[in-house]
Amino acid sequence: MTDNRQERIRRRAHAIWEQAGRPDGAHQQHWDQAAAEIDGGESGTKAKTARPKAPARPKAPAAGKVTSSKIARPRKG
Repeated sequence: MTDNRQERIRRRAHAIWEQAGRPDGAHQQHWDQAAAEIDGGESGTKAKTARPKAPARPKAPAAGKVTSSKIARPRKG
């Protein structure tokens, strides 16, 4: 691996890490993504940019299932 390529991958992996919100424990994924982007860019293909994942939407309750908002609570008296 050339020093120039490794430095470009290091810089891109760092940018991916920052864009993802600086998570712990994802360095290998960021390095692999950066390497794929750098190598893909050298062969003439477009590299994808890293986007942080959106928070998962809460799932709707199953049909007929009682949720906390439907539970009858005693009145304060």
